[in-house]
Amino acid sequence: MLIVETIGRIRRDFLVKGRGIREIARDLNLSRNTVRKILRSEATEFRYERTTQPQPKIGPWRERLDALLLVNEGKAARERLTLVRIYEELRGAGYDGSYDAVRRYARSWQKARGASQAAAYVPLSFAPGEAYQFDWSHEVVLIGGVTVTVKVAHVRLCHSRMLFVRAYPRETQEMVFDAHDRAFAFFKGTCTRGIYDNMKTAVDAIFVGKERAYNRRFQQMCSHYLVEPVACTPAAGWEKGQVENQVGLVRERFFTPRLRVASYEELNGWLLDQCVAYARAHRHPEQRDRTVWEMFEAERPSLVGYVGRFDGFHATPASVSKTCLVRFDHNKYSVAAKAVGRPVEVRAYADRIELRQDGQVVGTHARCFGRDRTVYDPWHYVPVLARKPGALRNGAPFKDWVLPTALDRVRRKLAGSDDGDRQMVDILTAVLSDGLPAVEVACAEALRENVHSAAVILNILARRREAAAPAPIQTPETLRLHHAPVADCARYDTLRRVQ
Repeated sequence: MLIVETIGRIRRDFLVKGRGIREIARDLNLSRNTVRKILRSEATEFRYERTTQPQPKIGPWRERLDALLLVNEGKAARERLTLVRIYEELRGAGYDGSYDAVRRYARSWQKARGASQAAAYVPLSFAPGEAYQFDWSHEVVLIGGVTVTVKVAHVRLCHSRMLFVRAYPRETQEMVFDAHDRAFAFFKGTCTRGIYDNMKTAVDAIFVGKERAYNRRFQQMCSHYLVEPVACTPAAGWEKGQVENQVGLVRERFFTPRLRVASYEELNGWLLDQCVAYARAHRHPEQRDRTVWEMFEAERPSLVGYVGRFDGFHATPASVSKTCLVRFDHNKYSVAAKAVGRPVEVRAYADRIELRQDGQVVGTHARCFGRDRTVYDPWHYVPVLARKPGALRNGAPFKDWVLPTALDRVRRKLAGSDDGDRQMVDILTAVLSDGLPAVEVACAEALRENVHSAAVILNILARRREAAAPAPIQTPETLRLHHAPVADCARYDTLRRVQ
């Protein structure tokens, strides 16, 4: 085979040095016809490619082998046959060729089929404020020294390419609501369309084409923010390719190497700073003379105005145990004692749990994402203490109960009394009617007088509850007496004589 170095030498010897064809052929041990062919073609490279590959053994079995390969490709990955198994099946049918011939043919068949099925896409373009894309990803971080897989919500404005990223413990619906609200509050607005995949927290049923049955609460959120939801075709991630690319970018730039943080609050604050820093430092992919942040600032006036927070909760009914506890998401939360015996509605937010009964809030707690934990509010059990004051000493809700300073001092002083628990319960019960600030002030006043009994503190509260003396009545000038009346007792004497 002629290599490019030999071809170059022949051309230089003939065209530059003026050597003859016979001399060049003798020096390079080539035929004169080969040298003439190179000089006449003016080519710098010769490459031989066989147009048709002879397959004397496979030829009669080509259709059968094509059918076997096509059926095998249509099977699930774990059910597909290896090429050795296909070769054995073909040999059992009478094929007497080698395995290498089958392997080479299968490779060329897959290459040709891949070229015919190669996907081509149309680049998409969006007007300012027209659409945003939403997606989830899973990332691994260290939170408080523990390796945790966090669920990261991604929002991306399609025109400016501005990104928003926030991490959550779950992908539940209340997390979706919170991610949208925080993203729109950051953008100071939203777009007229939102592009999603067919996540279960948004789509209940998939019909033909673009028709979807959206979740009722998800529709309420979209109506609140004036957004029209659009779901992608199943398995067509290119329809929201911007946010799909953002997932890889964020994983590479934000989560590599593995992050070490103390809490979700620290993680999300850091992610927001990184989003802003990335937007300020990187050019827009289409308008290279402007950064992503500059495009975002230009797009802001076209966004639909931010209308405020959506009440994004996920509601479920629950029963209340006799210990004033409600089980939700593998944990228990306390409710007010008056709620025992009737069901409550659990409203789960991204960061808190709200418990309602007959439209009234009977309990609010910071949300717990562990398992088999119990979250108490000691004030929920104060009405129960009126009947069982002894529970104040060993009751689980009152372990490590942090009271206001004056109340805590009174509690410590009463601890040495025989009826100290009863007196402390009387003081705590007063909080339900008078309020914690008033009881705190009464305790502080009693301590200043070097007393701490419940009777004194309740007396102080009672005196503070008494209504103030009424203001004197202002008499109009026309009714005011200017001369004192003169008493005339003779009139009474007249009445006595009549009797």
